[in-house]
Amino acid sequence: MSGILAGKRILVTGVLMESSIAFHTAKLAQEQGAEVILTAFPRPTLTERIAKKLPKPAKVIELDVTNEEHLNRLADLVREELGGLDGVVHSIGFAPQDALGGNFLNTPFESVATAMHVSAFSLKSLTMACLPLMEEGGSVVGLTFDAQFAWPQYDWMGPAKAALEATSRYLARDLGKQKIRCNLISAGPIGSMAAKSIPGFSDLAKVWDDRSPLEWDMADPEPTGRGVVALLSDWFPKTTGEIVHVDGGVHIMGA
Repeated sequence: MSGILAGKRILVTGVLMESSIAFHTAKLAQEQGAEVILTAFPRPTLTERIAKKLPKPAKVIELDVTNEEHLNRLADLVREELGGLDGVVHSIGFAPQDALGGNFLNTPFESVATAMHVSAFSLKSLTMACLPLMEEGGSVVGLTFDAQFAWPQYDWMGPAKAALEATSRYLARDLGKQKIRCNLISAGPIGSMAAKSIPGFSDLAKVWDDRSPLEWDMADPEPTGRGVVALLSDWFPKTTGEIVHVDGGVHIMGA
């Protein structure tokens, strides 16, 4: 099969809904010639049902990125299925409800710690778990929501995304000698499960209605998925530690 990912083996995390960026990334990756394997948590059976809507079958592995046992077994499970990996997609984020929705000043550290562990530290954990599978190098791509700004309702997910962005840069620094690139896509808001878990998400999304130079469609995750697939491909061979914005241009706008 031809395509910019022809012959590539790609692991995609975070496929929870057909409307998610992760699902569209997996779909586009397959259409571009890749073999794809998925990870899921906390409901692998849900991901297995959604995976049936992909162009080709994809195995689903249960993976809690905060569980060392899950991380330690990941490489063996993927190797059995694909033999190795050429790319990894980190589409994982979570914060407890008391860390979102305007509660920034009152959030306890335990909730902040959970947000940081799942949403930021997991990029390092997942990458290191997959590292033995990328013997010839590879591409790690994560998803962020521009951490330069304090967004309405986003609260502690903002610092968590800032930590994710810094983590990506340090991974890029330390893994470059092994020919592994680590980049992020900074996406505009999409009506995914993650978005729906944020109280007052519509207030945040309204920013795009008012300020996006290009018309932004919250119901269309494909542009973001295309960005991820491009970074997984060999068309960015010397790009690492970068944040590519797929946000309709909102990041360039002043007050």
